[in-house]
Amino acid sequence: MASIFPARILLATDGSEDATLATRAAVEISKGSGSELHVVHAWRAFPSAHFEAFLRAQFEQEAQEVLDDQVEWIEDAGGTVAGARLCEGAPVDEILDLAEELAAGLVLVGSRGRGSIGRLLMGSVSEGVVHGASCPVLVMRGGEQAWPPRGVVIGDDGSEEAKEAGELAARIGKPFDARALLVRVHPRLPEMDVEERGFDARMVDDELRREEQALKTRAKEIEDALGVRPRIEIAAGDPAASLLEAAAKGTIIAVGSRGLGAVQRVRLGSVSTKVLHAAEGPVLVCPRPGKS
Repeated sequence: MASIFPARILLATDGSEDATLATRAAVEISKGSGSELHVVHAWRAFPSAHFEAFLRAQFEQEAQEVLDDQVEWIEDAGGTVAGARLCEGAPVDEILDLAEELAAGLVLVGSRGRGSIGRLLMGSVSEGVVHGASCPVLVMRGGEQAWPPRGVVIGDDGSEEAKEAGELAARIGKPFDARALLVRVHPRLPEMDVEERGFDARMVDDELRREEQALKTRAKEIEDALGVRPRIEIAAGDPAASLLEAAAKGTIIAVGSRGLGAVQRVRLGSVSTKVLHAAEGPVLVCPRPGKS
């Protein structure tokens, strides 16, 4: 387990309520970890045959004000901004490009933008960043009660990205004494399989014991590194539903973006998307190792 928190954090903001929540989280995470905090606001002019230069300048000025306000908020909260960038272009592309340029170890972004159209746009931005990033992404939502976190629910499927998600989530939650829960979901066996194919109940019990032992090992690894001993839980059924059910208010759900193997990548890759869509609070998603 890595002993150093990400050296650089990138906060993507648009001045919305969820983006302000992301700013609060970014300030406290960077202050507690000593990570550099960089801020980006990406704006996009709407092209038109009659698009006047002064309108474009006005949009750019408004975008600069959003960025300046966020930087001022961070400094007033006792944070330090290592760099602030105003970008014109598709927000997802600009955020991902800057994250790569900075070699950011964590990106924070709000789940929804300003206004009904803005909420749609920012919602697609956060999802686009999650799917395209080569580093972990923390998507903030849930209002005032979502931060600081009171708990962390970690979806562990044995993959490297799930392991990274668990380690990082535990680090984020530790300064706030957040309770940690490791969850591994075992697929529910259809009754017809048990009856018609003659599954041995002892085989199922043995498999569950192996799953429990693997989860205990993961919990011990986190405890050895951070002094935080997660509780463990083995659930049966749909992975995304089980994680959402386990997450109370003020809880971060941490998942890897992919599972193991070609079939599992399809099945477990969809878990992070389902959780991202349905969770009421923050979601931390870690990409598969070596993703470019």
